[in-house]
Amino acid sequence: MTADLSWMLEDIVHNVPRARHAVLLSADGLPRGATEGLAEKDVRTISAAMAGMQSLSRAAAHFAGPEEDRQWNQTIIEFSHGWSFLIGAGQGAYLAAAAAPDVDMQQMSFRMHRLVARLGNNLTSPPRVSAGDAGGARERAPRQQSSGDAGFVLVELDQVISEVKGARHAVLLGSDGLPRGATSRMSRDLADTISAAMTGIHAYSRVTSQFAGVLEDAEWRQTVIEFQHGWIFLMAAGPGALLAAAAEHDCDIEEFATRLHEVVPRLTAAATPGKGTGHA
Repeated sequence: MTADLSWMLEDIVHNVPRARHAVLLSADGLPRGATEGLAEKDVRTISAAMAGMQSLSRAAAHFAGPEEDRQWNQTIIEFSHGWSFLIGAGQGAYLAAAAAPDVDMQQMSFRMHRLVARLGNNLTSPPRVSAGDAGGARERAPRQQSSGDAGFVLVELDQVISEVKGARHAVLLGSDGLPRGATSRMSRDLADTISAAMTGIHAYSRVTSQFAGVLEDAEWRQTVIEFQHGWIFLMAAGPGALLAAAAEHDCDIEEFATRLHEVVPRLTAAATPGKGTGHA
């Protein structure tokens, strides 16, 4: 771990009330610095989980839209006891931070981006997987055509997509990672691909629970991924089910998220009962 970078990370916890931790990591999932108070094994775990989640996020970028510029901006994970944030920190590096539920989100974002600017030339290792490599996922991505299977289409989700400007797709998946239904513009191939990626992102998100704070009954609530061209939301949808949705970047995300949460209770019965996904 690089000590001279670790002390720079203290800027976040010292200057943002309710901030808890910060970790600097490489695209390969190796820690390059961390604030005080985190055990070395926890830093390694967080670094690996954040890097894995970012890799899956890039692979799922086409879910948010077909645009050529699919640059990832940030990932935010919400728990009942706190938040985890992930942003880029230069070539081949990421900055992760954690905070209490009542943190000032704008101040947290400002401090994280300011720290990235300060780190500057200290981060010189090239990424093993560059942003351009996401193009492979674009070429392999299935076409977003109609599923052609009325039994697979979830009418409640279709209604939300049609009524919220900029909303694109949604898919309900079970704890086994298989899609249980989707909106009418999603093919089964796309639903399968996104469901597999979202299952992994959910697993990595839960790993960051202790990073956000220590609470015996900590509950994961949602993971939000922002791209230059759009958004991906992943949220709990009852026991044994998850809901993944995508929207254009200019979509009213508060309205979209609210509508999705409203429809979740009506979708619960469509999910196969199983082990709950809520507890981290």
